[in-house]
Amino acid sequence: MRRIPRRLSLLPLVVLLASPAHAGVQLAVDGVGDPLKSAVVSAAELSQYAKREVSDAQMRRLYERAPAQVKTALQPYGYYDATVTGDLQKVGKDWRVTLHVTPGEPIKVTAVDVQLDEAADALAPVRRAERAITRMKGKTLDHGAYDAARDALSAQLTANGFLDARLVTHRVEVTRANHSAAIKLAWQAGPRYRYGQVHFDGSQFNEGFLDRYVPFKSGDYFSQEQLLELQQALNGADYFAVVNVMPDVDKAKDGVVDVTVQLAPAKRTIYTGGPFIGTDTGFGVRGGMERRWVNRRGHKWKNELVVAQKLKTLSTLYSIPMPGDNQRSYNAGANFRDADTATSQSRTLELVGNETRQWHGWTRALGVHALSGTFTVGKRGNEPDNTPGIEHGRSTLVFGEAALTRKKADNPDFVGRGWSITLAARSTAGNLLSDASFSQMTADAKWIRAFGAHNRNRLILRGSAGITWTNDFAALPPQLRFFAGGDRSVRGYGYQSIGPRNSDDRVIGGKNLLVASTEVEHYFTRNWGMAAFVDAGNAFSGTDYRPTIGAGLGLRWRSPVGMIRVDLGTPIHDDRAHGIQLHLVIGPDL
Repeated sequence: MRRIPRRLSLLPLVVLLASPAHAGVQLAVDGVGDPLKSAVVSAAELSQYAKREVSDAQMRRLYERAPAQVKTALQPYGYYDATVTGDLQKVGKDWRVTLHVTPGEPIKVTAVDVQLDEAADALAPVRRAERAITRMKGKTLDHGAYDAARDALSAQLTANGFLDARLVTHRVEVTRANHSAAIKLAWQAGPRYRYGQVHFDGSQFNEGFLDRYVPFKSGDYFSQEQLLELQQALNGADYFAVVNVMPDVDKAKDGVVDVTVQLAPAKRTIYTGGPFIGTDTGFGVRGGMERRWVNRRGHKWKNELVVAQKLKTLSTLYSIPMPGDNQRSYNAGANFRDADTATSQSRTLELVGNETRQWHGWTRALGVHALSGTFTVGKRGNEPDNTPGIEHGRSTLVFGEAALTRKKADNPDFVGRGWSITLAARSTAGNLLSDASFSQMTADAKWIRAFGAHNRNRLILRGSAGITWTNDFAALPPQLRFFAGGDRSVRGYGYQSIGPRNSDDRVIGGKNLLVASTEVEHYFTRNWGMAAFVDAGNAFSGTDYRPTIGAGLGLRWRSPVGMIRVDLGTPIHDDRAHGIQLHLVIGPDL
């Protein structure tokens, strides 16, 4: 055993033999930085006496043990030849200890040997975990990283169906003479298990109904990722308050494992309501009633009433889930809408019937819409309807619609990494049952990425595009025309205040749309932050696209009811628009 350095052992006896107890120890470490410094401080018993009384005899023992403790603390980081000296001083009633650490030459990993069964090594997730271990060759030995990589490979074997996998060899052979280490690992994977039956306990539905949410079939290879998909699908169905997906590993036999899903029904009928405010809609109240399941076949029924200063809607939607693993549903609904924007007013009734399903990772909707109502465009504020320049219309349109939506987010409440895409196409069948013929395509996308220290910053990119072909643009109601401006368009401008103008210089909407936005957020605390943004875009007809630009600053609050965004935007280089526009939005990121 190595002797303690002389500077540590030759303490003045007159100091150490003093009888009174002292208040504590002030410990300082030099010669190494984090994470080594943190490891040294944590390992040294001296650090435990920062606010505890320590006698002279205790102090001597703690001080003499410190070098061995420090050397042991450095070994997991690959430093096996560290030297430690120290200084001890009495400061009033306290002790001040300074440890001088020289870590020495680190141990390098010179060889890595990982042995796996051929069947396991053929799986991509297992190979990725294996490569994380082999990449340690040539690097400084880090026992923490080694343990994590070894356990990750074991976890991948279990996650991919090798439920009997055993780690039979796990050694790190360190040769101090040449500062080298060899990693030797070997697993005995055993058989790869397959799914048996899925049993649903506590379901309120007909037998077989919940099979539509199971992303695998009996006989498929076991996968923990698919079990997670099953749990997320059942949670997303909104039928249950409790969903526990448990593979019956202890009862598995002959390479087959059954799955038990424990369920507890959610509240069957929910009522929602309350006031809200948005700069696009004004102040209003919202009320809703949803029947989460109407019967044992899982039918759903949802109703909502919105009464706001600029928008009034009444909607109902009935959904009929169908058997199958693609979560297919038939939906029928109606929506009455009375909208009053800065440039238009419309009162329409829309009937819709469609089929929705999961399709190659997307949610696909195919359906038919019947839209009928009256409208005016070209308004300016509260002008009378007979003001010259305001255009009036009445139309009935029957058209088909196909839509694809997809989104991915690491956290639905506050997205650090995520995106969403919505694509839609709609068209009439000539002039059959319609006052005009039209075809239209739209695309909306949003991308969010956190960055910086502790991910306290976010970059948010957003874009919208649309194009319309029609033989009678005047017959299209405002909701089938394109406008720009507003909370989710070009901030700094009023809602739907940007677009092509008629001969009286009044905004009437356009056939095409192109809008883009860049926003950067910085959060000072977990819940409070600010944003800077630049939006650009316009609605237009033909090819004369001239983007309007709005920019500004905003406040962000992650409130108990969701994200609240307050923005102040202003037009940039626009002779028609001036001043500052307030925008308020409450809702999720995607």
